[in-house]
Amino acid sequence: MEGYMTIKQAAEKWDVTPRRIQKLCTDGRIEGAMKFGRDWAIPADAAKPEDKRVTTGEYRNWRKKKED
Repeated sequence: MEGYMTIKQAAEKWDVTPRRIQKLCTDGRIEGAMKFGRDWAIPADAAKPEDKRVTTGEYRNWRKKKED
């Protein structure tokens, strides 16, 4: 389809795994992504969504922290 890219193409373009792109599509984080059967169509001009995963270690060992 003209103007759209596959999950594999988006993964290569944004340098992430295809599974990550699949999850972003499922969560509705890629603007304009549509599902056709079992495949996703991602607009070719779609911007890479911001990575909202916590990488600071803020939640590391959160069970062991004492509450004040």
